[in-house]
Amino acid sequence: MFKNHFKTAIRNLVRSKSYAVMNITGLAVGLAACLLIFLLIQFETSFDNFHNHPDRIYRVVAATNTPDGIDYSTHNAFPVAAGLRADYPQLEQVARIYTEDDALVTVMNDKTQATQKKFKVTHLFFADPAFFDIFNFPFIAGNPKTALTAPNTVVLTQQTAEQYFGSWQAAINGYIKYDNGKVCKVTGILKNTPANTDYPLQVVLSFKTVQNDASSDWVSQTSNLNTFVVLPQNMTAQQFDNQLAAFVKKHTPAEYANQGYKLQPLSDIHYDSRFGTFSGKTFSKEVITTLSLIGLFLVIIACINFINLATAQAVKRSKEVGIRKVLGSSQKQLILQFLYETFLITCTAVVMATGIVCITLPLLDTLLQADLEIRFDLPLIAFILVAIIMTTLLSGFYPAIILSGFKPITALKNKLTGRRTGGLSMRRALVVFQFAIAQALIIGTLVVVSQMNFFTNTAMGFDKEAIITVPIPNRSKIDALKTQLLAQAGIKNVSVSAYSPADDSNWGSDFRFDNAIKPTDFEADLKWADADYFKTYNIQFIAGRPYEQSDTVKGFVVNELLARKLGFRDPEDMLGKRINFWDKVEAPVVGVIKDFNGHSLENAIKPTVLGSLKRSYQLINIKIQPQNATQTLASIENLWRQAYPDFIYEYQFLNDKIAGFYQQERQLSQLYTLFAGIALLISCLGLYGLVSFMAVQRIKEVGVRKVLGASAMNIIYLFSKEFTVLVALAFLIAAPFAYYFMHQWLQNFAYRINISAGIFLLTIFASVIIAWLTVGYQSIKAALANPVDSLRRE
Repeated sequence: MFKNHFKTAIRNLVRSKSYAVMNITGLAVGLAACLLIFLLIQFETSFDNFHNHPDRIYRVVAATNTPDGIDYSTHNAFPVAAGLRADYPQLEQVARIYTEDDALVTVMNDKTQATQKKFKVTHLFFADPAFFDIFNFPFIAGNPKTALTAPNTVVLTQQTAEQYFGSWQAAINGYIKYDNGKVCKVTGILKNTPANTDYPLQVVLSFKTVQNDASSDWVSQTSNLNTFVVLPQNMTAQQFDNQLAAFVKKHTPAEYANQGYKLQPLSDIHYDSRFGTFSGKTFSKEVITTLSLIGLFLVIIACINFINLATAQAVKRSKEVGIRKVLGSSQKQLILQFLYETFLITCTAVVMATGIVCITLPLLDTLLQADLEIRFDLPLIAFILVAIIMTTLLSGFYPAIILSGFKPITALKNKLTGRRTGGLSMRRALVVFQFAIAQALIIGTLVVVSQMNFFTNTAMGFDKEAIITVPIPNRSKIDALKTQLLAQAGIKNVSVSAYSPADDSNWGSDFRFDNAIKPTDFEADLKWADADYFKTYNIQFIAGRPYEQSDTVKGFVVNELLARKLGFRDPEDMLGKRINFWDKVEAPVVGVIKDFNGHSLENAIKPTVLGSLKRSYQLINIKIQPQNATQTLASIENLWRQAYPDFIYEYQFLNDKIAGFYQQERQLSQLYTLFAGIALLISCLGLYGLVSFMAVQRIKEVGVRKVLGASAMNIIYLFSKEFTVLVALAFLIAAPFAYYFMHQWLQNFAYRINISAGIFLLTIFASVIIAWLTVGYQSIKAALANPVDSLRRE
C-alpha cells in the first residue's frame, strides 16, 4: 500500500512540476527561516547552562534606592565576598572575578627578561580560586583548587597559551607580564571557553594580584567586579535576599543606607540588560519570544500557501478523483494518498531548507557575531521531526479532505465550482492572514530602522565628527605627547581625559554639596578631563567658564541637569557653590554646560560633573581635519609609538564607538528585515496560488466578458481589484497590532521616535504594488486568452 501511494505521489508531482516547485519552494523558505530561528534561540538560551548545579549559582548585584526608583547594577564593593564568607558560613562557595579592559601582556623568557611578544587582551581577569569550583571551566594542566591561591599566578586558555608560547605545554611554569609591571607565573591551562558563555576567559590572574584586594572600603563599588555565591540546597534566593538587608546594614555606614544587594540567578544573567555581562552581550527574553512567534508565523503562512496551491489544483485533479472513486477507492484511501503527497513535499522541503541553512548560517554568524552551527543532535532532530509532522498535517489535511470529498459524477462531468473545492472565501481569508503577518513585520522593521536612524542622526550635545580616541598606557609622557600632536598641521585640538563624552565606561559617585553634612541622594557621572576637553568637543557653556588647566581639581563644571536636581533654576546661581567628593576632592563650581548624552540614547541624560584630575586620565582625544586624514593618522601613530614604544597602538573614531552602542539593535533590525522579506515572499506565493485558482474558476466568465466586449485592461482590473481589497483588509488588521507592539518596544528607549503615518502609508503602498506585480502574470494571461477555447465546451 505504502509503495503504491509513494509511486502515485511521485507521478503526480512530476506531472505538475510548477505546482510542486512552488509548494516546495514556499515550504523550504519558511522552514529554513524557522530552522535558523531555532538554532539562534537554542544558542542564546544555552549560555552558561553547562556548569555544575547552575540553578544554585547566583551573582550578587547592587540594588540602590534613588529618588527615581531602584538603580540596578553589577557594582560590588571589594570586601563583600570576604564579608559573605565570614557572616554566612552555610554558603557552599563564594568567589569574585574582576576584569581590567584592554590590557597589554608581554611574554617573558624568565622572571626578569621580556621577549618581543606583546599582545592586547580585551579582558584581563582576576579570580578567586573558588571561581573554578563554582564554574565548570575544565583545566588541561594544573590544579584548579591551587592554581590561583598565590599572588602573581596566572592560568591561560589553551588557545592563548599556544599564541603566547607556541604550545600549551611550553606555557606551564612560564612567565608573563601585564601592563602594571607585575610578572606572573603560569600555573594552569584551561580548555578554551565555549562561545555560549558570558565569561570569555583568556588570561586569568589570581585575585591576590589585585592591589586593592585587601580594601576595607564598603562604600566604593566597581562595575568590573562580580561576586558569586552557591546557595545550599535548603535555601532559596528570596530567603537570602532578606538576609542581605541585614548584611548591608551591618557593614555599610549609616549615611549610605540606600545601598543594597540582591541575588541574580545565573540563568538570568544573559537576558538582563540592566546589569550587563563581561562578554558585552545580552539577549532579552522578549526578543526570544518575538523570534519564536515570527518562526511559527512563517511556517503557518508557508502551510497556507500549500493549502491555496493544493486546492487550486483541485479542478485539474477532479477527474482523477472521480475515476478513483468509481474504481472503488474510499475517502480514507484518498486522504492518505494526498497526505503522502504532502509528506513527500514536506520532506523534500526540509532537505532543501537544511541546505539553505548550511549556506546562510555563516552569513547569520557574521551578522549577529554569534557562533551558530548546525549539529544533528537530539534537540535538532526532534525539532525537524516535529516540523515535518506538523507541517504535513497543517498543509495536507484540509486539501486532502476537500479533494477526496468530490462526488464522482460531478467530478467526471467537470462541473466543479469554487464552493465544491473549498470555497473562495476560505482562500481569501488565508491570503488576508498571510499578508497581515507580512505587513506587521514590515511595519515593525520600518520602526526599528527609523529608530536606528534616529540614534545615528540625533545631536548628542557635543561634536562627534572627525575625533579619534587613543588609549594611553601611562601618564608620564602625556604632556609632551599633547604638545607634539598640537604642532601637527592636520590636528585642530587635543585633550586628555578618563573617558570620551559618550562612553560605555563610567564613574559615578554621590557628593557633598555646599558644605552639607549628608551626601546627595543621587550619583553624578564623573568625567575627569583637562580644560581643552570643552573646546575639543565643542561643549557649550550656559553659565561661567571652563576650569583652569591643572593636574588636580581647581574647579568643577556641571551640566544643567545637575543644577536643576540641586534646585537651581538659574544656572548662574550655581557658580561658586562647592562640591566635595569623598572628603578628599573639593572645589567650587566655575561653569555650567548644556546637557549632553554621556551614554547611549537608550538611557536618559545623567547629572554630570567634570573636573581636571590627571591621575585618572587614560584617553587622548584628537580632533583632526578631514583633509589629508590618512597622513594625519599616520603622524599620530608615529608620535604615539615614539612616546610608548613598549605598548600596542590602537585608535577608534568616536562615531564608531557611539555606533557600537546600538550594535544589537542594528543586528536585530537586519534580522527582522530578512524575516519580513521572507514573509512577503511566501505571501506572494500564496497570492499567486489564489489568482491561479481564480483564473481557472472564472475562465468561462472571462470568456463571456470578452465576447461581450470587455477589453484586456477590464479583465486585468477585475482580478487586481479583488486582491487590492484583500491586501487593504490585511493592512487594517496588521496596523493596530503592529502599532501596539512597536509602541511598547520603543518605551525601552529614553529617546525615541514617534511612529508616523508615513510608515503605515509606505507599508500599504509597497504591499499593493507587490500584490499587483504578483497577480499581474496570471491576470494578463487570463485577459489575453482566446474566449473560444474557454467557451467551446458549452
